[in-house]
Amino acid sequence: MKPAGPPITPQGMAALKARYDHLLGTERPAIVEIVSWAAGNGDRSENGDYLYGRKKMREIDRELAHLARRMKVLRVVDPAAQVDRARVFFGARVTIADEDDNRPTVTLVGDDEQDAGRGLIGWNSPMARALRGASIGDTRVVALPSGTREWEVMAIAYD
Repeated sequence: MKPAGPPITPQGMAALKARYDHLLGTERPAIVEIVSWAAGNGDRSENGDYLYGRKKMREIDRELAHLARRMKVLRVVDPAAQVDRARVFFGARVTIADEDDNRPTVTLVGDDEQDAGRGLIGWNSPMARALRGASIGDTRVVALPSGTREWEVMAIAYD
């Protein structure tokens, strides 16, 4: 039996697939065309279009391989299917408050889709690990690079 892989939301998996499809269907064919044209121009050793195109094609191929490997091991978890909505689990949108009464809202998502600027924190981040299983009113201490901070869970929602 295949072990369960890292979680990702359906939206995160769709974004990975869209990136893969864009690279494979749009960017790579354009680079192949440039390389083919440049190869027909003669001396390849000093042909900038050819050298740059080959380098860019290798970068695209590397990213395609990485995306294919990630999509193969990731496990899609739909937060809307969460049964216990009173506690923080994968996909939860959590409003927390610190000692200064700052109230950010964060969403626990897969590590491949995290974006702290948008409030999306990775499932294996220190904050997400501290919040896992918490209920409204629970206080959690989080070890951050700037020091430890105490957060209280104010609200939990699932999309």
